[in-house]
Parts: sequence; C-alpha cells; structure tokens
Amino acid sequence: MFDLVPWRRTERDLLDVFRTDFDEIFNRFFVDLPRLRLFDRFYPYVDISETDKEVIVKAEIPGMDTEDIDITLRDGMLSIKGEKKQEKEEKDEHYQRIERYYGSFTRNLRLPCEVSENKAKAEYKDGVLTIKLPKTGKSREKHIKISAN
Repeated sequence: MFDLVPWRRTERDLLDVFRTDFDEIFNRFFVDLPRLRLFDRFYPYVDISETDKEVIVKAEIPGMDTEDIDITLRDGMLSIKGEKKQEKEEKDEHYQRIERYYGSFTRNLRLPCEVSENKAKAEYKDGVLTIKLPKTGKSREKHIKISAN
C-alpha cells in the first residue's frame, strides 16, 4: 500500500539528515586532529594499557634518537617530551618534494592508577617508545566474591 502513497520529506527528516551530516564532520575533525600540525607541533599517537601488575604506555615516535626523548613521572602524570632535529647535508641533490616534520612535542598523560616510579622501565625500538610502569600494592585491583544468602 505504501508504494502508492507519495513520500515527502518533513522538516524533521531534513533536520535529522543535517544533524547526521554535522555529527560526521564534527567526529571526523577530532579523529584527524592528532595528525594536524597545529601551531607547528607534532603529537605522537599513544596507547595506554593495563594488566594486573603494570601500566604499559606505547608512543609512536619514529625517526628519533633516545637522547632527544625525555620522560618524566610525577604525581600520577606521565610526561613525554622530545624534539626532532633536522640535519641538512646537501650534495648536488635536486629534490622534487620533501615531507618531514621537525620540531618539539609534549604529551602529558594522567595514569589510571598509582605506579612505582623507581621501577619504571622504558625501551625505544623501531620508532615505538614502550614504558612499563609497575603498579604499587595500593593500586592493584582486588576481586570481591559475592556470597548468596
């Protein structure tokens, strides 16, 4: 029966379409935000995971030397700072295009629990910085069993 009835969009339908399109644009902006060069800054991607015994932070920082990376842990806040430096050495090379980023970055991350600052370890391999932060006894998760009456 609906095949015979002409369909018209109502104002509500048009508002729903507008809202969906606007939400998509807004969400895409924040997904692509870390890749943008705002104020000539570089923001590395960071993954934070947690096991029973430690918090693991992985940051993608390709093309850097360990001497140019600074890691600080203070009051539950992990700070990763670094600077990419450009060294120019030109020998009669004619470039068509060069796309590299050189500059400084800072990532400050609030940790999900208390960690042992003295036992923290960091490793840099293949452009990925991995920081392992052992949890303190206070912050470890404890499972509580529920008893039935």
